[in-house]
Amino acid sequence: MAALAAVAKKVWSARRLLVLVLTPLVLLPVIFALPPKEGRCLFVILLMAVYWCVEALPLAVTALLPVIFFPFMGILPSNKVCSQYFLDTHFLFLSGLIMASAIEEWNLHRRIALKVLMFVGIQPARLILGMMVTTSFLSMWLSNTASTAMMLPIANAILKSLFGQKEARKDLSKEIEENAAAAQRNGLPTVPTEMQFFASTEDKDCPDEVEAPLDLQADSKKEEEYRKNIWKGFLISIPYSASIGGTATLTGTPPNLILLGQLNSFFPQCDLVNFGSWFIFAFPLMILFLLVGWLWISFLYGGITLRGWRKKKSEFRASAEDRARAVIREEFQNLGPIKFAEQAVFILFCMFAILLFSRDPKFIPGWASFFTPGFLSDAVTGVSIVTILFFFPSQKPSLKWWFDFKAPNRETEPLLTWKKAQKTVPWNIILLLGGGFAMAKGCEESGLSSWIGGQLHLLENVSPMLAVLLITMVIAFFTEFASNTAATIIFLPVLAELAIRLRVNPLYMMIPGTVGCSYAFMLPVSTAPNSIAFASGHLMVKDMVRTGLLMNLMGVLLLNLAINTWAQTIFQLGTFPDWASIHLANITALPPP
Repeated sequence: MAALAAVAKKVWSARRLLVLVLTPLVLLPVIFALPPKEGRCLFVILLMAVYWCVEALPLAVTALLPVIFFPFMGILPSNKVCSQYFLDTHFLFLSGLIMASAIEEWNLHRRIALKVLMFVGIQPARLILGMMVTTSFLSMWLSNTASTAMMLPIANAILKSLFGQKEARKDLSKEIEENAAAAQRNGLPTVPTEMQFFASTEDKDCPDEVEAPLDLQADSKKEEEYRKNIWKGFLISIPYSASIGGTATLTGTPPNLILLGQLNSFFPQCDLVNFGSWFIFAFPLMILFLLVGWLWISFLYGGITLRGWRKKKSEFRASAEDRARAVIREEFQNLGPIKFAEQAVFILFCMFAILLFSRDPKFIPGWASFFTPGFLSDAVTGVSIVTILFFFPSQKPSLKWWFDFKAPNRETEPLLTWKKAQKTVPWNIILLLGGGFAMAKGCEESGLSSWIGGQLHLLENVSPMLAVLLITMVIAFFTEFASNTAATIIFLPVLAELAIRLRVNPLYMMIPGTVGCSYAFMLPVSTAPNSIAFASGHLMVKDMVRTGLLMNLMGVLLLNLAINTWAQTIFQLGTFPDWASIHLANITALPPP
């Protein structure tokens, strides 16, 4: 028995290597079961899907496999494969990341966060709402991981001021290391400056222990339970709202950009999805989901109860809320008056959002109509604005300096240096996007897309509305165990072909599939934000499963509501478009391999 246990431990230790070696052997029959070119392409795609799901290799390394396999197996020449790794979509994503770097560099995100928390009020339910609104807004522009890593220490400081240190005996420096490690395991950047700032201020700002008055000691057990629930509610709301907020903008999360890239690959004539049209569709959905999610989290963790509205607040809770209000106000005052650099970054950020939204919003002519049609894209807009960050001065220019020959002749620092941008941009995600686009290109040119479409004939009699509901349900639960980026890459080509087979607008299938990949709330391993929140040590897996199960279901239902109501007009989903007919004609006209 001991020998068997030792062997099992060794197998578990070598599991990644075993998956790496055995998976190609297991998948080998696929090459011979299909027509030659389609079989080879499906072999590569299934191999990548398995590697992504079990992380046998780093996600970005798996994304590079098409560069090796497609040319060797005669699926695509190397120049066509490699060109997929830096497309127009990558530049849009890169411009969003650079803008986020500038916001983080000048602490504009912390000023926004503290201002929102001061505005919403200090009662626990309101604070949870403030946390969710702030995190979701930040994750529309920053990465979901960076938003979570920034907001968790703020929540920690507020909670300690509410309840003292009783729930937070663990040294904060250890929590910082765990949060950073959780983010690094997912290959995404954290925001260490936030952690360090609050680590240095929390101890002096918050009392070590707050003793409850004598008349409350009889209810100490209830108070203890109340503390634990509020603490969990705060911590669990942050990663959830980061995932929800990332869906609201095209640059907010990688799956949205994968949709854009795969649309450009499969349906080049489709111009319905851009920053403006996506925002009009996804922002109301985000608001609805945030509101419903806030009600659920607040009800589940004691922030809101049916009796709570009429129940008189205890002295202990009232004094705790006063302390939390003082902490937030003091942290905001510590930021000092708004700096010139913060004002400049805020103005450029507003220009970035407004110009992306108004380039071609579809319901009215955008500013791009003044230029040559088809020449300007969201990538051009984004890169144009973020380029200004690298030369615009971070100190207010002075005309007197030119005439004062005794003034120091120092070169003015720009709002953002390339060194800082290079450090904060997650280049692995850019490679991951490229791997998805290369996979889509291989599916298209090998004929695998048409073969998949042919196998879906059994679904021809299924109602499109029911198909979308089932698809989003399956994807939302699948992405609990796999990277949302990898899940999007795997499912979108299949959904495109399913839509063609059902003779419905491909966007009707592909948009819910894309957004559904971001609705992963049940497990710590589902997303990087979930991992970071779980690493704080105050959440258990059962807390995330209990809360996340209903969040998943509510997200799927709200997504289906959106795609069958206002999205119909925005993306013209009621018709089978010409650009889909062209794709259908192209794949049916492919010569036999």
